[in-house]
Amino acid sequence: MRHKRMLECDVLVLGSGAGGLSAAVTAATYGLTVIVAEKEDVFGGTSAWSGGWMWIPRNSLATRAGIREEIDAPLTYLKSELGAQFDAAKANTLLERGPEMLDFFERHTSLRFIDGNSIPDFHTTPGAATGGRSVCAMPFDARELGPLIDKLREPLSVITIKGMGIAAGQDISHFYRATRSPSSALYVGRRLLAFAWHKLRYGRSMHLVNGNALVARLLKSADNRGVDLRTHARGVALLRDGRRVTGATVVVAGSEYEVHARRGVVLACGGYPHDVERRARTFAYTPSGLDHWSAAPCTNTGDGIRLGESVGARFNNTLDAPAAWTPVSLVPQRGGGADIVFPHLIDRAKPGVIAVTRAGRRFVNEADSYRDFICALLAATRDGDEVCAWLICDHRFQRRYGLGFSKPFPFPVRPYRRSGYLVRAATLDELATKCDIDPQALKSTMETYNAHAREGTDPLFHRGATPYNRALGDAEHQPNPCLAPIEKGPFYAVKLLPGSLGTFAGLATDTDARVLDENNCAIPGLYAVGNDSASMMGGFYPSGGITLGPAMTFGYLAGVALSKTTVPAQGDCTAEEHSSAHSPA
Repeated sequence: MRHKRMLECDVLVLGSGAGGLSAAVTAATYGLTVIVAEKEDVFGGTSAWSGGWMWIPRNSLATRAGIREEIDAPLTYLKSELGAQFDAAKANTLLERGPEMLDFFERHTSLRFIDGNSIPDFHTTPGAATGGRSVCAMPFDARELGPLIDKLREPLSVITIKGMGIAAGQDISHFYRATRSPSSALYVGRRLLAFAWHKLRYGRSMHLVNGNALVARLLKSADNRGVDLRTHARGVALLRDGRRVTGATVVVAGSEYEVHARRGVVLACGGYPHDVERRARTFAYTPSGLDHWSAAPCTNTGDGIRLGESVGARFNNTLDAPAAWTPVSLVPQRGGGADIVFPHLIDRAKPGVIAVTRAGRRFVNEADSYRDFICALLAATRDGDEVCAWLICDHRFQRRYGLGFSKPFPFPVRPYRRSGYLVRAATLDELATKCDIDPQALKSTMETYNAHAREGTDPLFHRGATPYNRALGDAEHQPNPCLAPIEKGPFYAVKLLPGSLGTFAGLATDTDARVLDENNCAIPGLYAVGNDSASMMGGFYPSGGITLGPAMTFGYLAGVALSKTTVPAQGDCTAEEHSSAHSPA
């Protein structure tokens, strides 16, 4: 390692997901000099792999569409969902300042949004809504990024078609209907032709959607504002003057820098989904920390949390769940590389598939949220048994919807079978034997399920009974968009394991995203956003976008707070002094 060098800025952001970039862009828009240090060779973190949806009730896109609600409705929903974990201060902050955040980015940056006005909340508890609370980044032409496109994390390969991202809503609906609708077939054909040209001309898709579009728009905005964007840059220690955090030691491509940040440091390193030791301490079902598979990048190893703890920050693990649980399957790679994690977010709700344990019994409404699915699986698994389930369908279902990573027609089934990802059998007995499932119980479960599914009912688990269930089902399938019998072989199965989209437990923060110590005092100059901060949802998952919505909002609020910050008086542990912020540039 070469000699230590010096850098100066107003704000140093460690990490480059949506929360960190939100803070960086906001601070830069207010005229501050900002450095973003990302330890990987690409920007975007987990956000670039995400669906890109943000839960922001009362947003202007919904208002313009005639969906108006007072703060009481979403506030009631959060109280209903979070119970004892409800944090009134943060809930009010999100609901009051979230819409402000969206308007700020649309006025001053390259961010543009599309509405999710037909996307319902996950549950039907008091205060729930059937739409108007979600937004997503508008698709983005990556060519506008210029050379920065080479520094953008590509979409998660297993949820794309050869690298082509597919957006939720009408985009994916056209792909599902392509073999049955001429208009959808034409739409898909155009998308594929454009993608083929992009691959030939640029080596990747230039039509970015979902979280990839969100990060790309944030990167474009950061670049426009002169943010110093650095990859291969890992924060290894925080610098302090007394209690105040004044910067960090950052190793950039093998050289050690002291980065002095006049206003403060923002921790945005993505939480700890791949920190096995901390998983062992916080994930109750896996004392070893090993029996867990996260869909987050493997470099999200808790760096930001450890940095915070090194200066006295409080790690909050009192949440209902430490991570954003989701069922996953493992996709084998050619050449013997490490399996890739595939998150099962959509296929479970389509008509004609069930999930069973090795005992051959259903244990959950398969169309419920990914968190609810894993919570039910953990409850159904006896101590000492492997936590796993099998997702089972017939040939008709696989050809129409696909199963996990295995794509529907016209993609061939054989490669998925040959790799061992997809288990195929002519009969349920044979399938049970191959999957080590109780055969008699599976046959009994299937008979019961089929008898009710023919009538469109599910008296055991009420699948298809909620707006969220029906939104993920197939609206063209009636009478229940989530139910169809599974009758004619061959049958297919995919093994499901407990995984996560990221972690919820993290550093305690206040409504300005300032990191708190064991005495609940703000640590001057230190902020945490995204999954480095403890989720304001308390470990619950009330709706899609409850990770990115707060990440973007509190990242924005951190940037605003940093623009107002002056050096606090000595000995003040409760707050930093603030001056009036000037208008955004």
